[in-house]
Amino acid sequence: MGLFSKKTKDEAKDVKPKAAKTAKTDAAPKAKVAKTKAVKAPKEKVAKTPAVVADAQVSSNPAVNYSKVILRPRVTEKSSYKADAENVFVFEIAHDANKVSVREAIFSMFKVRPVKVSIARTPSKNVFYRGRSGVSSGIKKAYVYLKEGDKIEIV
Repeated sequence: MGLFSKKTKDEAKDVKPKAAKTAKTDAAPKAKVAKTKAVKAPKEKVAKTPAVVADAQVSSNPAVNYSKVILRPRVTEKSSYKADAENVFVFEIAHDANKVSVREAIFSMFKVRPVKVSIARTPSKNVFYRGRSGVSSGIKKAYVYLKEGDKIEIV
């Protein structure tokens, strides 16, 4: 017997089947089993299509303002080296921009189809400058890979 005169699980199992056998007939449990089988029928699964953006699907939409997606080119030593050697261009983008919107913006602004777009975030940091504490803003940047022969002129 359990603590505070509660029945244990084993004792509760012994009591319930005895009461069920005396009160119900054999036909009632069979009907109950049939109902549970109908309720637990497996659901049909719908096959998902992969989200792949082909060249034909990417188009410049005149209703979208792409100047709010791409904020400015990121001109650093690393980005200029990547542009010359690897044909990769770096842009600062909006915080809510994604790869598809960057791809469409590059095509509409520069008329060049990117091969690949990678996105990286630079977190904001606490700084201490001239006796005052502050926060340097974080940015989100996009690495735009182009095929050989394609160029983006940044003036």
